Amino acid sequence: MAKTNPFKFIQEVRAETSKVTWPTRKETAVTTAMVFVMVLIASIFFLVADQLMSLGIGYLLGVGG
Repeated sequence: MAKTNPFKFIQEVRAETSKVTWPTRKETAVTTAMVFVMVLIASIFFLVADQLMSLGIGYLLGVGG
């Protein structure tokens, strides 16, 4: 395996990082808000699904009343 010069490596890293399109502050805020909304929706869905399964299993086992 060929050894890489550390300075050349840093230059290559800088060159590649300059090609990256960084998100704006607004894009980051909107994306973060969307993630929180999706987490909220998913948690409500799983809460309802869990409650329904709990009721169904309780009914099948004769525990619920």
